[in-house]
Amino acid sequence: MSVTGNEEVHVDQETLLDQALDALDEKRGSTREKALSVIIETFNSNMQHQFVEKKFATLLHSCLASIKKGSKKASAKEIALASHAIGLLAITVGCGDNAREIFEESVNTLDEYLTSKSNATKIPPFLECLAIITFVGGNDEEETQRSMDILWRVIHPKLGSNVVAAKPSAPLITAVVSAWSFLLSTLSELKLNSKFWQSSISYLSSLLEKEDRSVRIAAGEALALIFDIGSIQKFSAASESTGDMTQEESKVQESYIHLQGLKGKVKNQVENLSVEAGGKGSAKKDLNTQRNLFRDILDFFEYGDSPEISMKIGGDSLQTSSWSQMIQLNYLKHFLGGGFIKHMQENGFLHDVFNFTPKKRYLGGNEPRMSSGEKRMFKSPNSVQNKARTQLLNKQRLLSEGRNLGHYAANAGDDEA
Repeated sequence: MSVTGNEEVHVDQETLLDQALDALDEKRGSTREKALSVIIETFNSNMQHQFVEKKFATLLHSCLASIKKGSKKASAKEIALASHAIGLLAITVGCGDNAREIFEESVNTLDEYLTSKSNATKIPPFLECLAIITFVGGNDEEETQRSMDILWRVIHPKLGSNVVAAKPSAPLITAVVSAWSFLLSTLSELKLNSKFWQSSISYLSSLLEKEDRSVRIAAGEALALIFDIGSIQKFSAASESTGDMTQEESKVQESYIHLQGLKGKVKNQVENLSVEAGGKGSAKKDLNTQRNLFRDILDFFEYGDSPEISMKIGGDSLQTSSWSQMIQLNYLKHFLGGGFIKHMQENGFLHDVFNFTPKKRYLGGNEPRMSSGEKRMFKSPNSVQNKARTQLLNKQRLLSEGRNLGHYAANAGDDEA
């Protein structure tokens, strides 16, 4: 199908993408929307390595231009599609220089748009885009913390003394908490004694009381993740027995007792939600999803067990065995939608993220011939994919080293105060 006309023509996907990319410069908004839809569908249906190699920068900046046009020239639909296309582009290129460029060129634009009150109805696609480009292109803990802080401010904005914040909707809270948890899953060794994490746990606990089931599920996953990768500093039993506690030890004791109380409250809430009876108008599927999740969380609190997931990808089995992996898998599956299976089968970046190696199946036992561009991307020791894999492994190593999120916790704690 031609992008700008109604004639049905048979063209290869790269030609179709070229047409769509050209159409992003058209004045008519509906034409740009159609072009973005074609780009998203094509990126979902196949890995567009050759096109990305040639037109990466043009596509990125065309999508950013749609976002920067703002509400006067670009519709909410166009801006949402452009945001999703940027996220898809990041997942397609994987870790590497291109992913860094996507992150660096996009993060400020997304931050500005998310803080604009006039664009509140367009926020959810931006949340997903920010989470994805940070997950792929963010190099270190500080960049991840910045994006998490941007997300948190959407539902906890910085306000003047005479400004009253609009109450966030249930879908917005769900989108923020899910994106925030997705990025949190890349961190480790949280020091939960800080004021920020105590206030975060209290806030997420309050969400477990909300009527909207999607909010409760998102909050439950976030709490399980926090207690899974977080640590609670204990006070010195020896100092307590002698009554010779320093001021610092006294603060640790106070926060330890408070956190244990919070954890006990959350556990009781989790237990109630794991056996909740269906109310009037409640969807049975959603209720079962909630019950199953909170049973897993209860098992985690009582026995330390993490959920194990086994998912069929074609003829292969993808397995996860931690809260972090489960949250990452569910988020990426939601973002990719109909393109999830194709990307899990062919996307080297996702293979590295989940340590997943699908079996190659070719008719006649012959591997298909590769173009010169594909050989440069895959076969060369200095290929884009090999460099991306090295950068991903380095990123994972840095993020897995001991850290306490002190800078982030301090800044966020100031906001809460």
